[in-house]
Amino acid sequence: MTDRGWDDDDTRPYFFLSYAHTPKAGARGAGDPNHWVRQLYRDLCEAVLQLTTVPDGVPVGFMDESMHQGELWAERLSDELASCRVFVPLYSPRYFNSVPCGQEWHAFTRRPVYPANLDSERTSGIVPVLWAPMSRYRLPKVASELQFNHAGFGPDYATEGLYALMKLTYFRSAYELAVHRLAARIVQVAEETVIPIGRRLEFNSLPSAFNVTAPTKQLRISVLAYHQGELPEDRSPDYYGDRRTDWHPYRPVGSPIAQHAVRLARQLGFQPTVHEFDDEAESIIEGHAEAPGLLLLDRWALRDPRRRELVRRFDRSDSTWVSVLEPWNADDPECEEQAGELGQLSDDALRITRRAGRPSFLGVTGPTGLHTLEDFDDALPRAAMKAKYAFEGRTRAEPEEPPPSRPSLREAFRRGGPGPDGTGPDPFEEEPDPGNGGGPGPHGNGRSPHGDRTGNHTGDRTSSHTGNRNDPYREHGPYRDDGDDPDDGMAPLGGRGNR
Repeated sequence: MTDRGWDDDDTRPYFFLSYAHTPKAGARGAGDPNHWVRQLYRDLCEAVLQLTTVPDGVPVGFMDESMHQGELWAERLSDELASCRVFVPLYSPRYFNSVPCGQEWHAFTRRPVYPANLDSERTSGIVPVLWAPMSRYRLPKVASELQFNHAGFGPDYATEGLYALMKLTYFRSAYELAVHRLAARIVQVAEETVIPIGRRLEFNSLPSAFNVTAPTKQLRISVLAYHQGELPEDRSPDYYGDRRTDWHPYRPVGSPIAQHAVRLARQLGFQPTVHEFDDEAESIIEGHAEAPGLLLLDRWALRDPRRRELVRRFDRSDSTWVSVLEPWNADDPECEEQAGELGQLSDDALRITRRAGRPSFLGVTGPTGLHTLEDFDDALPRAAMKAKYAFEGRTRAEPEEPPPSRPSLREAFRRGGPGPDGTGPDPFEEEPDPGNGGGPGPHGNGRSPHGDRTGNHTGDRTSSHTGNRNDPYREHGPYRDDGDDPDDGMAPLGGRGNR
């Protein structure tokens, strides 16, 4: 029983609708953008009523639609989150950047979840809704780990999101189907789980369950430079400070280069942080891509053999999600005097980075460096966006886990051939290639009848992977329909392909 006195399970609201409040557009006379969420809430309440025995006057759900920030508002939210049977979050980019939404998620998931019976495998009371397409966004860990099947809500829902279905007349029937299936899923989850009423939590002090800053919005700015206490004798301390991140190559113009880069990055929509490359290097080299990055490289630091080797290892690691910028003040007489030596050190340490520059990003780095602060201002947006694109490509391409093997037709023939004794030749077995130590193929030239599909090395280092690309008997992972796969029926999520 809570402070509100609930002791009858039938009086508890079936669902808590969690959504991100959308601000009004700046145009005069703009409508309330949250109107559509309220309409969905009303439609869901009506549908749930039709599928249950909720008595008259008992709230079917809860939606924060009229209350304002304050102590009473927080207490009411805490009460509802402690008592509702099902939590229904409306997925959108704005939702996962909302701290209150993350606090609501956190509060609900503090309550234990038990399967209602021995045969039930449901362990979550969350029923997510695609309010807007999320294919271009990487979900927070708590959402990406949630097993849920959206396939039954219809193909238009998975592609467009519920907001588009309800706003566009063209999708009216698809919206009605999605709402009906969503209401049925809410009732199903409520009946298949036991989620005891929880304690009221201090809502305003709760942490967010989300990493509010999406990885692609972050920018990790790393500085490889000296601090004043480790400078070589022929380098002036005027361009350095107590920390390596105080490096100020264009002095007296501007500010320390890392601070200047932070201001430029914020103008691009990033939320940047500044780090010393010495602390970041091993993580980057090992391939741990936390976010897009920029390396601000002082060529003077390459005189240090340890740091020079660190940059070489970084270069060989092909960490394309970290772009390199090399401020090089043409008005600094010491830089002018040592231009040849330090330029050569840079070229030697960054050979792969030099060669791998895409044509559309030429000018981001180069052997001449960035001679003025204006050059740096021009180069940073290109470098930051290049890193962002590479990071997005990397995270989307990363496989989550290898799919289980599918029963093989070849194995079936091996286990039981066409002969009466269950033995017989494998009709799909290819003859060995003589170039690999085997006998001639069926055509007498050592090749299979389908071309070189045996992984022979023909000068292309990827031939062993591409050899089976068109193989009609290539094994694929099985189709999985267990009712709880978050990717079935959904547009692909960033970093998660269909399994």
